[in-house]
Amino acid sequence: MQESLLLVLQLLLQGVQTGALYALTAAGFALIFGATKVFHVAHGAAFTLAGYTFLYCWNHDWSPVLGALAAVGVAVAFGVGMERLVYRPIQRHEGSFFTVFVAAFGVSIVVQNLVGVFAGRGFASVNTSLSNSVELLPDLYLAPLFWVAVGVALALFIALNLFLTRSNAGVALRALAQNPDLLRAYGLSSSRLSMLAFALGSALVAPAAILTAMNTGLRESAGNEVMLVSMASTIVGGVGSLRGAALAGLLLGVAESLVLIRLETQWASAASFLVLFGFILFRPSGMFGAAVAK
Repeated sequence: MQESLLLVLQLLLQGVQTGALYALTAAGFALIFGATKVFHVAHGAAFTLAGYTFLYCWNHDWSPVLGALAAVGVAVAFGVGMERLVYRPIQRHEGSFFTVFVAAFGVSIVVQNLVGVFAGRGFASVNTSLSNSVELLPDLYLAPLFWVAVGVALALFIALNLFLTRSNAGVALRALAQNPDLLRAYGLSSSRLSMLAFALGSALVAPAAILTAMNTGLRESAGNEVMLVSMASTIVGGVGSLRGAALAGLLLGVAESLVLIRLETQWASAASFLVLFGFILFRPSGMFGAAVAK
C-alpha cells in the first residue's frame, strides 16, 4: 500500500513538472491565437529553435544566462518573422485559414529538417546537476529541476498577468482579441500589437525548451508534440482563455504521468488526447470558454 502511494506521488510530481512546461507552451499559443486569430502551427518550431540554440550555446561554453537570452531572442525573432513575412502577406491577400495552416506547417517541416541537418538527428540534451534526482523522502526522488520548472512557470505567469492587466500595451493587447476595429478607432496600431502578441507568445516557449533540454532532451521533431499539446490545451482550457490554456497544460502533463500507473509508457501521449476527446464530447467550450448558444 505504501509503495503504491509513493509511486502515485512520484508520478504526480513528475506530471506537475511536465505540466508546468506544457503550460508555458500552451499559454504562448493561446496568447497568439486569442489576440490575432492566427492558428500558429509553427509555434512548435519556435520551441525547437529555442532549445537547440541553448544547446549550442551550452556546448560552446556560453554562460547559462547568455544562452537563455539567445534562446529567447531566436524564438522571438522567429515568431515575429512568421507574423511579418508569412501571415501578414497571406492576410493582406485575404488568404483563407487553410492557406495560413499550410504555410505554417510547411515552415515547421523546413525548420525540423534544417535542425536535423545542422544539429544531427536523434536526442540531444544538456548535462547539468539540476537533472540529478535526490532522495526527498525514503524511496521518493526528485530532481532540483522540478523546483526550477515550477518556479519559472509561476514567475512568468505572474509577470504576464501583471503586464496584461497593468500596462497600456497589455490592455491594448487584450482589446485586440476582443475588438480590433475599436483599436483602430482610437488610433492604435493592430499590426504592432499583433507583433507584440507573437513576440510574447514565442518568448514563453524558450524557458520550456531550455528546461526540456535539461530534463528529457530534445530531438528535431520535438516541435510536433509541443504543437499538438498546445492545441489540445487551448481546446481543453477554452479557446480564448489564457488561464484555461495554462491550467489545461498542467492537467495534461499530470494525466500523461499518472496513466503510467496502469499502462506502458507509449500510452502517455495518448492520455492527453483522451482528456481532449472527453472535453470535446462533454464540454466543448472547455474549462473557461464561454458556451455558444445555437
